[in-house]
Amino acid sequence: MRLQIGDPAPDFKATAVGGIYGGGQEVKLADFAGSTLVLYFYPKDDTPGCTAQACDLRDSWRELQSKVELFGVSTDSVESHQKFIKKHGLPFPLLSDPHQEIVNAYQVWVEKSMYGKKHMGTERTTYLIGPDQKIKAVLKKVKPTEHMTQLLKALSSR
Repeated sequence: MRLQIGDPAPDFKATAVGGIYGGGQEVKLADFAGSTLVLYFYPKDDTPGCTAQACDLRDSWRELQSKVELFGVSTDSVESHQKFIKKHGLPFPLLSDPHQEIVNAYQVWVEKSMYGKKHMGTERTTYLIGPDQKIKAVLKKVKPTEHMTQLLKALSSR
């Protein structure tokens, strides 16, 4: 059964890097009670689609930062995230999920197919979590260049 609007957001604990978290600090869902939280799941640091998506968020950061706590989430290491943040000047933090705990909890670790080969990977999905820690919106299979528009629309309609 997929997570749906109104469901409690699955708990998580992970190392956040970048933004106000600098070189790394552990965060958990409960830290954001009372705030609107955006978790955007993406496949891999520094790949074309993921870079386009992250840079779009970076370019709209001023508008977003007053409305939400935002984290990019991938299965990449803390070191990979640090390089990605530095290379593209990302002002927001990324969560490292190398053991696939968060991607599994949020049901975005799925079988994918590329060039006819099947593999497991992260489906590009964004969860908007309300101050009550319930899911307010789910943006599934987001196109990197349309993500910001969809996110702003979801934020304005809650």
